[in-house]
Amino acid sequence: MGYTRATFLRSTLGAGAAALFAGCGTESRATPGGATKTDVSSKPKITLGFIALTDNASVVMAHELGLFAKHGVNVEVTKEASWASVRDKLLAGELQGAHCLFGMPFSVYTGVGGTAGKELPIGMVLNANGQAITLSSDFCGVGYGTPAGALPVVKALQAKREVTFAMTFPGGTHDMWLRYWLAAAGIDQKAVKVITIPPAQMVANMKVKNMDGYCVGEPWGGVAVKEEIGFTHIATQDIWKHHPEKALVFNKEFLDTRREDAKGVMKAILEAAAWLDNMENRKKAASTIGGPSYVNAPPDIIDARLAGQYALGCGLGDKKFTDDTMLYHDGGKLNFPRKSYATWFLAQYVRFGYLDKAPDYAAIADKLIKQDLYAEVAKEMKVPIPADDMQPFTVKLDGVTFDPKSPDASLKLYKPV
Repeated sequence: MGYTRATFLRSTLGAGAAALFAGCGTESRATPGGATKTDVSSKPKITLGFIALTDNASVVMAHELGLFAKHGVNVEVTKEASWASVRDKLLAGELQGAHCLFGMPFSVYTGVGGTAGKELPIGMVLNANGQAITLSSDFCGVGYGTPAGALPVVKALQAKREVTFAMTFPGGTHDMWLRYWLAAAGIDQKAVKVITIPPAQMVANMKVKNMDGYCVGEPWGGVAVKEEIGFTHIATQDIWKHHPEKALVFNKEFLDTRREDAKGVMKAILEAAAWLDNMENRKKAASTIGGPSYVNAPPDIIDARLAGQYALGCGLGDKKFTDDTMLYHDGGKLNFPRKSYATWFLAQYVRFGYLDKAPDYAAIADKLIKQDLYAEVAKEMKVPIPADDMQPFTVKLDGVTFDPKSPDASLKLYKPV
């Protein structure tokens, strides 16, 4: 027996969220996934890229649940090999949009991770939390969440060989979490080697000892534990609780010329995000995105960490996250693209030596963060918009409060790196 759209929304999103989306779209025969069946085959195709990570789920599930078609857009989702490939295809127009590192547009625009001046506009944030720093078994005695404990191990290893850590893209989120952790641990980032490895290749590279640790999104932290090649030293929500992680990033020409289509894409992803934050739906999401077309990793690992249940490895037992597990919607609070977060990333580029002088923080944030676009979508979806942008916030790991209105003054609060 087929579900009506209202029944699907109530059963999967809950009554409150069902009401939130009740006014969206038209009523017609529902697909098995529950979304309204709409023929969009005659419409221009929109290609969205994604990387093999658990946090692609709102993009992938919007496709699997038929939500793109429901919101009137003809979307194809494609698995990409690396963040550099995503960057290049977005700039070339081969991708109209992508699941993307929140920091990538700022990295590219400033020349840290691309050709300076190239614009990759951000429409919305896709998720928060749920990344991790994985260390090799050489660090087993360090334990969970104790950066200072890693310093003596690094020094001991350096007496024998070079110590190497990996992240996924210069100036991206994983790069910033790794460098932030190195600073908190008292490890001189210039005294260790930091390399770039695509997310899905992290585990294989750790197996052959190409690195001593890495920062990446799930499930590749959990997979390392299951395969006993390393342990979860710290989850990123214990670095900065509810940090921005991935974003929906557009090709500039597409956004400039097909704004309504971009809004349709965003509406579908917002609806999928709310569906994902109903914890009852996460097992289904894990089995779907775990398949070879998407993440190609054991669904049980994806499911466990989506549920906040982390087997840490190295005899550390389990750690349970509750309100700070990976989130995709959080009532809309996390999807709003904040200029304050853009400012934080740009300031960290100065701190870690990627930029030799302070950039024009406000101008870059205004250019790349499309809050007016998000506001239109949120209003039409009846999603509340937070009023906290450009307010100071504290990063948990070192307790430093960053004031986005005074980024250069905030940089003086950090110890030298």
